[in-house]
Amino acid sequence: MKQVIQNFKSGELYVDEVPIPSLSDRMVLVENKCSLISAGTERGTVKVAKANLLGKAKQRPDLVAQVIQNVKKEGLKATLDKVLTKLDSLKALGYSTSGVVKASLDSNGHFKPGDRVACAGQDYASHSEVVAIPQNLVVKIPDNVSFEEASFTTLGAIALQGVRQAEPRIGDKVCVIGLGLLGQMTVQLLKANGCRVFGIDLSPNLVDVAMESGADMAMQRVDENLLTAAQNFSNGHGFDSVIITAAAPTNDPIELSAVISRKKGKVVVVGAVKMDVPRDPDFYRKELDLRMSCSYGPGRYDVNYEENGIDYPYGYVRYTEQRNMETFLDLVSQGVLKMSDLITHRFEISEAEQAYDIVLGKVEEPHIGILIDYPESEGKKTTLVPLQKSPKVEEVNIGFIGAGSFAQSYLIPNVKAWGASLDTVVTTKGITAKNVANKFDFHNAASSASEILENNSINTVFIATPHNSHATYTIECLKHGKNVFVEKPLAMNLEELDAVKDAYEKNDGSLMVGFNRRFSPLSERIKKEFSGNGEPKVMNARINAGFIPKEHWTQNPELGGGRVLGEMCHFVDLFQFFTDAKPLKVYAECIKTSNSAVVPEDNISIVISYEDGSIGNLLYLGNGDKSLPKELIEVFSGGKIGRIFDFRGGSVYKNNKETKLKLSGKGHSQEVKSFLNALKIQDKGSPIPFSSLYYTTLTTFKILDSLATGLPQYID
Repeated sequence: MKQVIQNFKSGELYVDEVPIPSLSDRMVLVENKCSLISAGTERGTVKVAKANLLGKAKQRPDLVAQVIQNVKKEGLKATLDKVLTKLDSLKALGYSTSGVVKASLDSNGHFKPGDRVACAGQDYASHSEVVAIPQNLVVKIPDNVSFEEASFTTLGAIALQGVRQAEPRIGDKVCVIGLGLLGQMTVQLLKANGCRVFGIDLSPNLVDVAMESGADMAMQRVDENLLTAAQNFSNGHGFDSVIITAAAPTNDPIELSAVISRKKGKVVVVGAVKMDVPRDPDFYRKELDLRMSCSYGPGRYDVNYEENGIDYPYGYVRYTEQRNMETFLDLVSQGVLKMSDLITHRFEISEAEQAYDIVLGKVEEPHIGILIDYPESEGKKTTLVPLQKSPKVEEVNIGFIGAGSFAQSYLIPNVKAWGASLDTVVTTKGITAKNVANKFDFHNAASSASEILENNSINTVFIATPHNSHATYTIECLKHGKNVFVEKPLAMNLEELDAVKDAYEKNDGSLMVGFNRRFSPLSERIKKEFSGNGEPKVMNARINAGFIPKEHWTQNPELGGGRVLGEMCHFVDLFQFFTDAKPLKVYAECIKTSNSAVVPEDNISIVISYEDGSIGNLLYLGNGDKSLPKELIEVFSGGKIGRIFDFRGGSVYKNNKETKLKLSGKGHSQEVKSFLNALKIQDKGSPIPFSSLYYTTLTTFKILDSLATGLPQYID
């Protein structure tokens, strides 16, 4: 299918062929008929991508601070690799579309194939022939509303939320600063609400359009009579509310809004403007009410609402994002809002670059609503795009299911460096698959795992998807005769783990889990130091893991399973590596807190006992400070001590002497190399015995059982 794409590293903008997105739970698959370019927002997005590295850094100082912190923790090279991977990505443009439902897995069964719908959401409702949209960002289109009018729905919801924040009453005098697309829609909404509307903009053309949209009066910002006219319009009192829909790098809209507001008036910020709010004289002396309008409305930036499909109760949150979208379409259906008057340009998807020439000012034409149309095309239906790269290497032919930043930083480069053939990469979004395929020279980009499972030439699969799909993909790959490398965790519960065990035992494929720390040169050196002494070990792991908010996908019980399953498993495996012994019993305690923002299990003390008499103490902390190195590992046995300092160095203490270990790395490259080497010699056993993978995963389940019961749990 065709999609508008921008390379975030180079800034190049173009239309390309990518696989259609895959459909997952609580999502709706839509064939676009029309989409709207939000000129103000998308102009800013495109310009950031076109800026050089310094320019990008100036735009996002918060990310620069994260980079500096990461350098302290992981070193310059590792951080640089991460940054370059992030920069070398393809960005989807657009967030307001309309089309026809092709398939739906929404939890309410509300959407059916053939339904006409409007869609919202950055990275979802893109300028693309087919899109997959979360169910709470899709609404049905009334029969008498065209696809063209419906494509304005997202912008209409944004304008509507700004008006709601102003709480206008019939007869209120309201000023709209910024008369672009959002401003024009805001003017119409205010007039529908019985208000008297005054518009301000830099452009004489937009001032004229505002008068045609129904504004009672509109003037240019540079007009020397502006303040006098505003005073006369408001009968000398000032405006009841001012809605700022402009996008401006200066503080002028904020300062102007304060000057023209009445005492105790409202200033609502919808557009991206500078906000150095001057306290005196107006904001302070008039006691102005400054309000922010959050995009489409309640639910925006809430993962549970937007991605997990959990709606807010109608009786308590009357107007959510979705209900604002529905309201906008209802007003269009009634003829109260007229979007057709705001359409200035139309282009087919193949001509989209011409549309952005207008948006970026390369072609100087007055514009407001620029639409992209999607003619019928057979190419929309493919889930695989062949790239016809270099000849295949048949001995180890690799498919990747999932290719996020971790896979791009630590897995794919090491697989490629080993010399395996990179056949097909699958991600839910076709644009991501195409980007990864181009970056690493895969032969194919795809959006459906079946393209790998049913390809007999692919004998090995790497799985780097969200945690809740690991077991399912592992089982399917094993049943299809593939060798499998799956990122941790192996499974989310005992039923999944036993199903994986059954599939492994019944099929010939090799199975490996991404427990990389046991492959670290430091871990292997420490283990060698203690091998053969015949004594139990006392192992300590203090992990200053850092805070992860509850909203993060890894904390979602259904999707990520939490940090015990997804992160602490690394150190449970490392203890097994040091002992080569079966875990027997585990006991865990976590903090008790009334702070609802904190996940108690992220701050936990765990004791594991082993068949050889060893014990492992894991202290995992999410409430510490980032300046302390993340991982400290210690092993005590037979009059010796081994220590690992954040896997960037270590020491061995024996005979009253410290020997420093000048080794580093967390074992990512070594684990991939070990796995692929084992395949080359056709060794099903894999570098980690399956029994060890099983017991590590089972132990994490028992940790959760111990927390739930307050009792030690036996691992049988």
